[in-house]
Amino acid sequence: METHEEKPIIYTMENKPIVTCAGDQNLFTALFSSLTQQLPREPMEWRSDLIGCSEVLDAHHKRSYGRAPKMIYLEANFVQFKEDLLPKDGNKALLTFPFLHIYWTDCCDTEMYKTSVKEDMQRWQNVLRLHGSQDWLIVVVETDNKKKNKTNILPRTSIMDKIRNDFCNKQSDRCVALSDPLKESSRSQESWSSFLTKVRTLLLMSFTRNLGRFEDEMRTMREKRTEPGWSFCDYFMVQEELAFVFEMLQQFEDALVQYDELDALFTQYVLNFGAGAVLSVSDGANWLGSFCQPVRSWNGLLLRRPIDMEKRDLIQKGDASLLDLRSYLFSRQCTLLIFLQRPWEVTVRALELLHNCVQELRLLEVSVVCGALDCWVFLSCLEVLHRIEGCCDRSQLEANFSYTVGLWTYATEKLKSLGDLCGLVSENGPNSEDLNRTVDLLAGLGTERPETANSPQSPYKKLKEALSSVEAFEKHYLELSHAAMEMYRAIGRLRSARLVGKSLAEFYMRKGDPQSAEMFLQESLKSYVSENWSLPITHTRKQIAECQKQLQKMEEYLQTSALLASDANLSEDERKHFCQEILNFANQSPEGKDQRVALSLSSLAQHRELRFQPASALVHVGATLQLELRLCGLMPVPVRLEQLAASVHFAVEQPGQKRSGQNTDGTVTFPVTSPMSTSPALELCEIHEHSPTDNALNLAGVVCRNMHLLMRRNDSTTSLETPNVAPSAIAMEDGARMLKANDVTLSPGDNSIIFTAPSEKPGTYTLRQLCATVGRVQFVLPHIYPLVQYEVYSQEPQLTIQPLTENLLAGLPQQVKFTILTGHYTVKKGDALQLSNTDCMPVLNSTTCSARILSSSGELLGESVLSIQSSEKVTSISLPLTPPYHTLEFLVEVLCHIPSCPARMESGQLTNGQINHHSRSRTRFNFAMTTIDQKVSVDCPWSIYSTLLSLTFHVPFKVKHSLLSSGRRKFIQVCLQNVSDTNFRLRDQTLTEIHHTPSVKLQLLVPQTQNLVLSKQCVFSVWEVKWDGAPPAALNCQFSAGFAPADASDAAIRPYRYDFMLERVSTVYSVRAEIHPSAGEQHCRTGTLCRLEVSLTRLSEPDDTDRTDEEISEAEGLRTSRLMYEVIDNNSNWAVCGKSSGVVSMPVAAMATHKVQMEIMPLFAGHLPYPKIRVFKYLPHHTSPVIPADTDSCLENDSLSLLDKALEDQSDTASLRSRGSIHSLGSGEQQPRGLPMPKREAFGPGQVFVCTQGRQVLVLPGTDDHVLEVNVT
Repeated sequence: METHEEKPIIYTMENKPIVTCAGDQNLFTALFSSLTQQLPREPMEWRSDLIGCSEVLDAHHKRSYGRAPKMIYLEANFVQFKEDLLPKDGNKALLTFPFLHIYWTDCCDTEMYKTSVKEDMQRWQNVLRLHGSQDWLIVVVETDNKKKNKTNILPRTSIMDKIRNDFCNKQSDRCVALSDPLKESSRSQESWSSFLTKVRTLLLMSFTRNLGRFEDEMRTMREKRTEPGWSFCDYFMVQEELAFVFEMLQQFEDALVQYDELDALFTQYVLNFGAGAVLSVSDGANWLGSFCQPVRSWNGLLLRRPIDMEKRDLIQKGDASLLDLRSYLFSRQCTLLIFLQRPWEVTVRALELLHNCVQELRLLEVSVVCGALDCWVFLSCLEVLHRIEGCCDRSQLEANFSYTVGLWTYATEKLKSLGDLCGLVSENGPNSEDLNRTVDLLAGLGTERPETANSPQSPYKKLKEALSSVEAFEKHYLELSHAAMEMYRAIGRLRSARLVGKSLAEFYMRKGDPQSAEMFLQESLKSYVSENWSLPITHTRKQIAECQKQLQKMEEYLQTSALLASDANLSEDERKHFCQEILNFANQSPEGKDQRVALSLSSLAQHRELRFQPASALVHVGATLQLELRLCGLMPVPVRLEQLAASVHFAVEQPGQKRSGQNTDGTVTFPVTSPMSTSPALELCEIHEHSPTDNALNLAGVVCRNMHLLMRRNDSTTSLETPNVAPSAIAMEDGARMLKANDVTLSPGDNSIIFTAPSEKPGTYTLRQLCATVGRVQFVLPHIYPLVQYEVYSQEPQLTIQPLTENLLAGLPQQVKFTILTGHYTVKKGDALQLSNTDCMPVLNSTTCSARILSSSGELLGESVLSIQSSEKVTSISLPLTPPYHTLEFLVEVLCHIPSCPARMESGQLTNGQINHHSRSRTRFNFAMTTIDQKVSVDCPWSIYSTLLSLTFHVPFKVKHSLLSSGRRKFIQVCLQNVSDTNFRLRDQTLTEIHHTPSVKLQLLVPQTQNLVLSKQCVFSVWEVKWDGAPPAALNCQFSAGFAPADASDAAIRPYRYDFMLERVSTVYSVRAEIHPSAGEQHCRTGTLCRLEVSLTRLSEPDDTDRTDEEISEAEGLRTSRLMYEVIDNNSNWAVCGKSSGVVSMPVAAMATHKVQMEIMPLFAGHLPYPKIRVFKYLPHHTSPVIPADTDSCLENDSLSLLDKALEDQSDTASLRSRGSIHSLGSGEQQPRGLPMPKREAFGPGQVFVCTQGRQVLVLPGTDDHVLEVNVT
C-alpha cells in the first residue's frame, strides 16, 4: 500500500480503517486493486452526533454538542479475516479496530452452497456475533465464466434469496450482488458503483456507532477523575486514540480539538493545585506526583516528528515529566495546525506554552536546575521558528513578523539570562564556577537528535556554541537582538524595538562599551518621555548618566544629573549625589577659556507664579514696578545662585492692550509641567465586575481612561524636544534692560524673589528668558510662557469735572469735583485754571476750598488751600505745586439758574400750555427731569488751547396748569411736581399776570405760607379768576415760589418761576341733560326705553375772536352757528336707540337754547351715571350747499345737512367717536374721492360747561328678570 510522500506522517496517516475480508480469498485478491483505488474517489457526507468533552475547554476552544456534516474521502486497509483482529474486552485501541467485515463468494451451485459455503458463513457469523460486531456485509459475485463451466446452476437470485433467508432475515441490505465487476459493461459499472456506495455507507455507519460508543466510555472515564486511582496518563492515551482516528480520517480540526481538551483539562488541574483547591497530590490527584519529579532533561520541543514516540511511551508508562507532557502535547498540536495550514497559530500557541510552562513548574514546585528552563525555552523558541521556516517561504515570513517576533524576543531574553548565569557577559569572562554550571546545563541537553544532526543552524548547535565562549555568545546574542529589533521596526512596534535596544544597552554596559549603550538608551528614553513613564525614565536616565560620565561628556552628564537631582522617584541620597556633581563642577576653576555650561532651568526649579506690584502692570515713566517671582526649588539641598536674571525685550507700542496671560489681581500663573514629560497625566480608575445572579465580585482591576492619549504614537512625527537634551547656550548680555537679583539662595520648595523693573522709556516690556547662574553653570529657561509683559506710559495732563451726586440740581448750589492728572507736566508756582463765567451758571466763591494731592497709586500726599478769584468774565483758580504723574483734586461750588419759561412743551399740554383731559392715561405724572447742559471753557497752564467741559443739570420740578370751570366761574389750577430724589419745602406760592389788567383779579382759594414737597410727590394750588365787565380774551400768567431743601435754612431759599398763557377763558355754551322714565313710571327700569332731553344754551354773544373761530351763517336776517353733538357711553351702561349724534343750528344770541330728544335704554340697575355728551364746532366746507335750518322748531330737524345723511347710514349709533381736535366725517368708501367733507373742531377747555357731568339717575330692575344685575358706581 502507498504512503503519502509530501506529508511527514510516519504513524497515523499510514493507517487506514481496517476492513476484513472472509470467504473466497482468490476472488477478493482479483478485486483488491480496483476496490482500493475507486473507494476514495467520491466523498461521502458524514453526519456524526458525537459529543465532545467540552466542559473543560475555555471559551476559545469549546466544542458544541454534535458535529456539523462533513464531506470525507474514505480509504480502507483490506486484510484477511482473522479472529485475532477482533477487539478483546478492555482493548480501547481504535487504530487496530476492524470497522467492517466483508464475506466474498461467487457460489452459483446449490449443492456447493449447502455443503461448504453456508457452513463457512455460519462460522464467520458466529465469530462476529461472539465479539459483538454488527458491521458486516456479504457480497455475491456473479461471473459469466462460471455460468459457462456449470450447466446445472441456479439463478443468482436463488442463491441470494437463500443467503438472505439464512443470514439476513432482518437486514436484507447486508447482502449485495456484484455482477461481473471486471467487465466494462454498463451493467457491471452500475453494479460496481452501487457496491462502492454500500461499502462507504456501512463504513460511515460503523464509524458513527463505534466512535460514539468510544466517546461514551471516554466521557465516563473522564467523569471519574475525582476518584482515587484515576490517572491522567491513562485518560490521555484513550482520548488520543480518538484524535488518531480523526487524523486517520483527515479530520484534523476534530483531532486538534481532542488535544485542546486534554490541554485544558491538565491546565485546570495545575491551576487548582496552585490556587489551593487541591491541597496536595494525594487529595484526589495522585497522578500529579509523576509530573512533580525534578526536571532532568531540557532538550526543548521536538517538532520535526509527527509523533515523538519516546515521550509518548513515557506518558503511557506514567514516567513523563511536566516538560515531556507539554512538549509532546504541543508537538501534536503543531502537526495538526500545519496540516490545517495555520502555521502562524503555532507561534502564538508556542509563546503561550513557554510562558505557561514556567508558571506551572512554579505552581507544582518542581525542582529545576538553575538555567535549565532558560535552555529549554531558548531551544523551543528556535525549534518553533525553524519548523515555521520549513513550511513557509521568505515572503510569507516577512509578511507575518508580528507572529514570530515574540519568539525571537523571548529567545533573546533567555540567551541573555544564560549569559549572565554562565559569566559570559562580564568584562572578565567566566570563572570556574561559571564553567561548571555551563557543563551541567549542556549535559541536560543530552545528545543531538537525529533530525537536526546534519543541520548546521540547529538550535542545539547554536546554544552549545553560544555557551562555549564569550565571543560566540556575543555573536549569537547580538544576532538575535538585532533580528528582533528589525522585526519590531518592520511591523511598526517601535516601543518594543526600543525595549529590546534597552536590554542591548545593558549588555553593552556590562561589556564596558558605554558609547554603544548610550545610543540605545537615548532611543528608549525618547519613548518613555513622550508617554510619561516616570519610573522607566528615572532608571534609564541613571544608566545614561553612567555612560556619559564614562565617556567624559560633561555637558550632557550635567544635564542628566540635574534631571536626576530633581527626580522624586530617587532616594534622597541619590538626589544629593547628583546635585553635588553639578555643584562640584560649577565651583571648579575654568581651564583656559571661560566656557560656561548651559542647562535647563526646568530641572533646577519650576516657575509657578509672577505677581506685579501694582497689579495693573501699568506704570508711568520713572515709576517703581516690582515683580515677585515664585519658584519651586527641585534640588534636594539649598543652592546658592550668584545671579538670577531675566532678559527684557523693549518695544515702542501703544500701552493699554490686553495681556492674555495676566489675571485681574496682577498675577501670571505658569502651567505646572513635569521635568520628565509634557504628556498628559495618567488617569486611572477602578473597575468592579459583579455576578448578575448573586452580585458577587468576580473581577476587580484598574483601567486607564486616557489610554488613547498616552499610548498614541509620536515616533512617526517630528521628534519632540525632551528635557534630557541640553539647550544651546544662550548669551545673557549685561545691559540696562535686565531684571537682576544677586546672591539668591534657592531652597527646596517655595521661594520668592523680588525684581525691580526698569521704566525709563514709554512702551511695552516683555520678559523673554530666565537665567540662574551657579559658577560655571547657567540654568536657562529659553522661553517664558505664557507671555509676561508690563507697560510704561507717558501721559498728557488731563482735566475732568465730575458731580459729587448722581444728578446736579438746577437752582441750588452744587459742588463739582475738579480732577487734574498732571501726567508729565509739573504744576509750578503761579499756575491757575481760568474758567469763563456765564450768566446761567456762576461759580460761587468759597473761603474753605482746599485741594488734595495724591500719588499715582492713590496715596494722599497732602492738602493745600485754593485761592479762587472771580471777575466779570473769568474765574481764576490758583493751583498748588504738584509733581508729575500725580493727581490734584478740589471741589468748586456752582449754581445753575432755572429759566423762567419751560424749555419745551410737554406732550400732555395743548398749544396754550393747558393739560389735555381727553385721555385718562395723560393724568399720570412723568417723573423724568428736564436737563440743562452748561458748557464751561477752561484755560489750562499746560496747553495753549481752551478745554471745553460740559455739566448737565436737572430741573427738580415740573409744573402743569389747567383751567377749571363752574358755570361762568373760572379757576386756574397749578400742579408742582417734585421729580428729584430730594425733599423740598415751598414758600410764597403766587400767581400773577405778567401784564397786569386792572379788571382781572386772581384770588388764591387756600392760602398757604409753606408746603413740604416730598420726592416724587405733587402740590396743587387753585386760584379763582375774577373780572369786571367783559371776560378777558387771554391771560398771560406767571407762577412763582421759593424752594429749598427740607433740611436747609431760610437763607438757602431760591426762587422758581413758571410762565404760561390761557386763551378763550369764558364759557360759551352750557349743556344740560335730563332723563325721564317712560309714561306711567316713577323711575327708570332696565330694558325699558327712557327719554333723554339735551338742552344746548349759548351764554354770550360772540366777540371778535369767536367770530373768527366759528362758522357763522346768515339766512333771512338770522345769524346761526352750526354745532355737532354726540352722546356716547364708554361704560356700556346705556343703549342709545336711534341716532346718537347730529348737527344743530344755534342762533348767535345770548341765552339762545336748542333742545334735542332721543330714546335710551338702561342696561343695568342701580345709580347709573349719565351718558357723556360732547359738543363740537361744525365747520362745513365752503363748497357745500347750505341747507336752511328750521329755527322755529325746538327740536332737531331730521334732515339738517349732508352729515346727517351720512350718519343715518351708520349701523351703530355709537360708531362715531372722537379722534382728536379735528376729524373728518364719513370715509372714502361712502363719498366720492373728490367730494369736499365737513369737519368738526373741539371747543377750547372751559368754553363748554356740562351741567350734568357727574350726575346719576336711579334705575330699578325690570319686573320679569330672573337674574338681577346691579351696577354700582
